[in-house]
Amino acid sequence: RPQHLSGLEIIRDLCEGKLEGGEIGSTEITFTPGKIKGGTHIADTKTAGSVCLLMQVAMPCVLFAASPSELHLKGGTNAEMAPQIDYTVMVFKPIVEKFNFTFNCDIKKRGYYPQGGGEVVVQMSPVKELNPINLTERGTVTKIYGRAFVAGALPIKLAKDMSAAAVRCIRKEIRDLYINIQPVREPDDQAFGTGSGIIVVAETSTGCLLAGSSLGKRGKNSDKVGIEAAEILLRNLKHGGTVDDSLQDQLIIFMALAKGVSRVKSGPITLHTQTAIHFAEQLTKAKFTVTKSEDEDPGKDAYIIECQGMGMVNPNL
Repeated sequence: RPQHLSGLEIIRDLCEGKLEGGEIGSTEITFTPGKIKGGTHIADTKTAGSVCLLMQVAMPCVLFAASPSELHLKGGTNAEMAPQIDYTVMVFKPIVEKFNFTFNCDIKKRGYYPQGGGEVVVQMSPVKELNPINLTERGTVTKIYGRAFVAGALPIKLAKDMSAAAVRCIRKEIRDLYINIQPVREPDDQAFGTGSGIIVVAETSTGCLLAGSSLGKRGKNSDKVGIEAAEILLRNLKHGGTVDDSLQDQLIIFMALAKGVSRVKSGPITLHTQTAIHFAEQLTKAKFTVTKSEDEDPGKDAYIIECQGMGMVNPNL
């Protein structure tokens, strides 16, 4: 699909590689990488294809480039079946930076289904190598916050309704915590098209971040959108892991590239994570083991994902 092709093209451009079979609907590609250069690159799905998926595919490459990179990623910022840009900034970024790198993500314009039209600019410097992470202690939930947004033709009342419904839903399970979900209307000059949605994040005493999010669409009641996000968050808090099911698979490639042993405690292993582990092992010589977490009360369904990383060293630095 367009976002997958754009992902392959940005990797090709980043490393001056060769790509054969790169067209929509292709079932086979041949990719020959070159040297990862860095510099400024543009990737445009020309649809509501997710900018976050473009970022996911580019990031492990630019970490091992010869010089800093600036990526202009265009498409959908808040799309179905992909992390929302708010999730990437609020949850993915602070956790993935524990691998010993930082990046800057500037949301220039938000874009929604079906046209897309959003743009984010990601700036990143290369590293010599990645450190392993150890995320096995969940701690207790210390705060819950988030944002409910509307853009384009939609009234702010919808954002307020989403926020209120999410708060009510969480209150049933977690009574004594202040919950701050801000309703916002995206400024017209910073959003293309019409869209709505919500993200709710729980932060714990050990610095873990887990989230639930949902998108509005035509004919979907705004209370339902808020409740959906709240229920996803509560489900992620129940299993006792330190990462939610959206972050689980996004950490695999970094664990594989890092030097040393990484350990992450998660809920049930998703199909995305199983797939990521399979290909990471094929491509990097990293070794993963997944074991049921023993220290739990029987009601919890937690697992330890352990990885002996390959210790990739940047040849350019």
